[in-house]
Amino acid sequence: MVGVNDDEIRRVLGLLYQEDTLRTFAALVLGDAGGQSPKALRKLAAGGLAAYDESGKWRATPERFRELLRARAEPAEELSAEERVLRTFLVDGRLTTMGMRRDKRLVVLRYIAMVFEPGVRYPEKDVNVALRAFHDDYAALRRYLVDEGLLSREDNVYWRSGGPVQI
Repeated sequence: MVGVNDDEIRRVLGLLYQEDTLRTFAALVLGDAGGQSPKALRKLAAGGLAAYDESGKWRATPERFRELLRARAEPAEELSAEERVLRTFLVDGRLTTMGMRRDKRLVVLRYIAMVFEPGVRYPEKDVNVALRAFHDDYAALRRYLVDEGLLSREDNVYWRSGGPVQI
């Protein structure tokens, strides 16, 4: 299926846009091939969305969608080990769990620490607000960041003391 062009994709989508072929395809998917328009069945077969099987019955071939998607898919980008960890434990910017091995937790904590600007002092309330965006247990996150040397504190004032710096 290498070399799928946009015309083939448009053809399949066009078949699903037409009321008669859409209705026929839906009936085939639901297992009701009886009483379907022969013209619509031939159109679906020409687009790869239907096939006449050896038992003499029409059936839907929704695997055609998968074929088109695979043929048009971009090659997967190579992710660094850190990016894989971040994608695993951060979903929509929120930390899914804090129960992870220390090496993975450090990757996540270094990422979270970048929220805080080096050289800026933050009251505990502001630190809590920033950390709550990542996880409801902001106190545990704050403790991890301090324990790992990414944040320092004195008299309820915090500042970034470690981790990577964006340049």
